Amino acid sequence: MTITLEDVRAAAARIAGHLSRTPTVPAPRLGDMAGCRLHVKLESQHATSSFKERGALNKLLSLGEAERRAGVIAMSAGNHAQAVACHATRLGIRSTIVMPAFTPFTKVERTENLGATVELHGETLSEAAAFAHDLAARDGLIFVHPYDDPLVAAGQGTAALELLEDVPDLDVLVIPIGGGGLIAGMATAAKALRPDLEIVGVQCSLYPAVRQALAGQPITCGGATVAEGIAVKAPGALTLPIIRALVDDVVEVGEARLEEAVYRLATMQKLVAEGAGAAALAAILEEPERYRGRKVGMVLSGGNIDSRIMAQVLMRGLVYEGRIVRLRIGITDAPGALARVTRLLGEAGANIVEVHHQRLFHNVPVKMAEVDVVLETRNQTHVDALIARMKDAGYPTSLMVEVG
Repeated sequence: MTITLEDVRAAAARIAGHLSRTPTVPAPRLGDMAGCRLHVKLESQHATSSFKERGALNKLLSLGEAERRAGVIAMSAGNHAQAVACHATRLGIRSTIVMPAFTPFTKVERTENLGATVELHGETLSEAAAFAHDLAARDGLIFVHPYDDPLVAAGQGTAALELLEDVPDLDVLVIPIGGGGLIAGMATAAKALRPDLEIVGVQCSLYPAVRQALAGQPITCGGATVAEGIAVKAPGALTLPIIRALVDDVVEVGEARLEEAVYRLATMQKLVAEGAGAAALAAILEEPERYRGRKVGMVLSGGNIDSRIMAQVLMRGLVYEGRIVRLRIGITDAPGALARVTRLLGEAGANIVEVHHQRLFHNVPVKMAEVDVVLETRNQTHVDALIARMKDAGYPTSLMVEVG
């Protein structure tokens, strides 16, 4: 079983009027980092902030009257769950979503608020999936797979139709890969319309299941990743052959690069992206020479990132850029010494965020003390100037956090 351009076009006609078209925007500042002309397809602009609505809606709209009355079931702890719940409720279809028992309450609550009945079962995704299939068989429910379904994959492929209408002369298209539904659908449409278009798939290095399967290697996946939306341990039986036939290359990106991509999208393009949603940019930043001088399209596939994770990414990004640093400064343990240090830092343009004054727990002489100072600074050049100024004033100073 496979899908065709006609299937994708039929999906586009089916979902037209139900979903708003998402924009494709130029990203010149991000493109400059790789020397390319970059255009970003904003799939994060759907109601549930993910491309998953395309496939879920196409599947739901294809159901007959008896199937609609029976209801649908899906297994997901993420974007697919919300997509199915949102559109099933809107269409008057009863939906059940099975989630693993460890699913955070906020995700459960969000899915229930969209109108679904949530069943928590199993300690792993595979146990939850088996339970969902059992419920579907027992209650006569229609199972909506997150990626391994031709109607779902065709629905995801409609993003390529829109992207190539917006930017028809792309040289390369970069797409994240989890189970493969998005890239299978988009590659089907894109290669039919533009056989010369290069398509690059992106996986996180902790979950390279598709890349390993294509290479005939044993699949070994696992670990905590910021890109949980593409942390899939097994490629789809439908999607893998399409990827093998139509995708020019599948690459991996590590956690640091994924984190950087989330940060760059937020600070340079003012876009909120989850880790999986930023994977395409991560690949472009990882291998800029591949894209230099070319017109590049990338899919920002989702924006559902936990606010705490986003806060950490932003703060860590400031550290990486040398805009927040921690200096350790040696001073004499005497009245006024700390005041002189803070005055010097202020005169040099640093803003003091925290001060930790240690006499007892650092390995320093009894008449000395060490001060750890967290500072807001302009950049790495400013940090270097601060350290030089403190040393010139007679205060031994070292950088306690590697930056840049």
